[in-house]
Amino acid sequence: MKQLTQKEEEIMERYWQHGPMQIRELQSHYDEPQPHVNTLATLVKILEEKGFLGHKALTARSFQYFARISREDYKRGSLATVIDKLFGCSYKNAVSALVKSEKISIDELKELIKEVEAGQ
Repeated sequence: MKQLTQKEEEIMERYWQHGPMQIRELQSHYDEPQPHVNTLATLVKILEEKGFLGHKALTARSFQYFARISREDYKRGSLATVIDKLFGCSYKNAVSALVKSEKISIDELKELIKEVEAGQ
């Protein structure tokens, strides 16, 4: 999965939160100073080329854009990319690194295992 830049992710967050919208509507969801419409249009076009957004024509010159991928799918894809790049495609190595760096305790890991086993 392609990764998003910080600005692209900000735009996607707005589409995930607010649903389909035109560029001007997107702009209205920013605090002042709002980004310029042309800047947003360029970023939206890039997101469309990357496959994150799609569009439908409202009129000959007016388009409504919508998310083509869910936030959850993006998170899963991003996690898989990180695991692949940094941990040699090994989720075990990733979890081990979290435990060794004390980002997750052994007790939390055991609790997580119980939750996963109960959910199956």
